Amino acid sequence: MDGFVDLHCHYIPAVDDGVRTFDEGVALCQALKRIGYATVAATPHIRTEMFDNAKADLVQHFERFAEQAAGAAGMPELVLGAEHYCDDRFWERFERGEVLPYGGGKALLIELPAESVPLRLGDRCFRMQVRGTRPVLAHPERYTTLFASSAPIERLVEMGVLPLLDLMSLVGKYGRKPRHTAERMLEEGVYYAACSDCHRPDDVEHVAQAIDRLTQLAGREAAADLLSNHPRAILQGTVER
Repeated sequence: MDGFVDLHCHYIPAVDDGVRTFDEGVALCQALKRIGYATVAATPHIRTEMFDNAKADLVQHFERFAEQAAGAAGMPELVLGAEHYCDDRFWERFERGEVLPYGGGKALLIELPAESVPLRLGDRCFRMQVRGTRPVLAHPERYTTLFASSAPIERLVEMGVLPLLDLMSLVGKYGRKPRHTAERMLEEGVYYAACSDCHRPDDVEHVAQAIDRLTQLAGREAAADLLSNHPRAILQGTVER
């Protein structure tokens, strides 16, 4: 398989906990291309007091990186989004139009606190969708509130929020409990798409192993949907779920 679309990656240098240098960012993108990725979205963190990035600055950093990388061989298509941490500042940013949805403007990546589901999250996700933006939920298998059951996000999924599997969870990158949770969520059909969440070029080896594991667990057709068809639909704003 190839033609994969990665909706979660940290290849813009020195803006968060991802790559530190331009060369490292290019190496990460080239490595993803070699294992089958045709399109890779940069999703730098936007998180108050930790990665307090502003939309305009991230757009500038991305455009500079993409322009400088244009001459490098073996690069995938580069697009821009952001990983938005769901605190009160995020909702303020959303209301002011200071968020970074994916290229088509119809979907936006959100990250929850590790140990709790925010109050009124369902209502706020509903408001996002009323305004034409579908929430994409980063790595639900890594939230401790979901280790025992997917019930805390069932309403979100029913209302159209799109859970995004962090592939490296399947090979134990984050520990045993996230791995078991990812396997359970795959079996339950929770995920709409899968991503790399790479922060370093060395992560790509784990992603390649995880793609093999995903194919074993879900089957080739379902893996193609998670890796290619569904993430592309998110980028293009054509999700039917």
